[in-house]
Amino acid sequence: MSKPNSPGIEKNMIIIFGVTLIAVMGIASITPAFPGIIKYFGISTQQVGWLIAAFTLPGIFLTPVSGILADRLGRKLVLVPSLFIFGIAGFLCSFMRDFHSLLALLFIEGIGAAGLSSINITLIGDLYSGEKRTALMGYNASILSIGTAAYPALGGFIAAFGWQYIFYLPLLALPLGIFVIFGLNNPEPKDHQGIGEYFRRIWKNINQRSVWGLFLVNMLVFVLLYGSYLTYFPILLSERLQATSVHIGLMMSIMSLVTAATSSQLGRFNKRFQSKTILLFGAGFYFLSMLSLLVSQSWIQVVLSIMVFGLGHGLLIPSIQNLLVGFASIKERAAFMSVSSMVLRIGQTIGPLLIGVFYAIGSLQASFIAGAVVALVMFSVIAGMVKNANESRP
Repeated sequence: MSKPNSPGIEKNMIIIFGVTLIAVMGIASITPAFPGIIKYFGISTQQVGWLIAAFTLPGIFLTPVSGILADRLGRKLVLVPSLFIFGIAGFLCSFMRDFHSLLALLFIEGIGAAGLSSINITLIGDLYSGEKRTALMGYNASILSIGTAAYPALGGFIAAFGWQYIFYLPLLALPLGIFVIFGLNNPEPKDHQGIGEYFRRIWKNINQRSVWGLFLVNMLVFVLLYGSYLTYFPILLSERLQATSVHIGLMMSIMSLVTAATSSQLGRFNKRFQSKTILLFGAGFYFLSMLSLLVSQSWIQVVLSIMVFGLGHGLLIPSIQNLLVGFASIKERAAFMSVSSMVLRIGQTIGPLLIGVFYAIGSLQASFIAGAVVALVMFSVIAGMVKNANESRP
């Protein structure tokens, strides 16, 4: 493990934060353009969920593969091709004039994105430990949230000129890939175990009550985020408040900024509260935000609702990651974290489709009632399955 004060760490963290920003770009930048995409391609409101599903579906199957390869071949040999695939396929989306062709390229872009969200967390686990790791998990989650704040605002502004221009943003992955080749200075797994022992240890790390609980909570977080919030919150703003793409982007940015501010304080929260308590508060804030959005009819109500959502998100995401990354050693950490990312991708993929069923049955209100139910289930799982950090380690 590299020492925190070694010369390469600053450059390493810049790269890790860069990967985090690219990983969150795929969906966050295009959601404000959903109304424009619906109009251009002549699709239904419910069909827009396929844009998210096409991007996230490859991660369900390929994220574990990328994790195994990162453990066996090295982090760089997976990270660099992933960035190039993401950048090129994402850019080519801008030329599509057929909805199915757009879905196909989003699927390829999703192949590139499959390993990004687990390798960046894996690298933090490889490079840091203890309170330093906890703090940096919070900072990384803040960077992620800053990205999800900036991308909707930027995407909303760009979409005002044409939905296709938002797909120029993935080109930023290409120079980052070059920077990784020449700049990333990280420890790589050595003295590999036999393949049988490798998979046995991965299963031993996974097959624990707290780990299963954290995986389930992670999935539910992204069912809620990609279902009720990212897919149907823009539609709520458009239908109830006649919001433009710029307005939608700005509103979503407020949530992300609150998340960033909350995540950045994870190190302080962990000194004052047990990790399980932090998770329970996060789920509670999700529940309150869904109920509030259900009845919101004004800009003030919407802003307050999404700020509460941001509090929950800022507490849950880095806390889950920080707890999980400590369950595996460097030799199997990438595969272990890739399972977490795979579960996350399942949530991303089924979220828009699942909440879309409720939308089809009961219109917009039902999509937020469903979100509140998801938050309640999340709270129950945390209470019943997840232990505090000092109780969870094998």
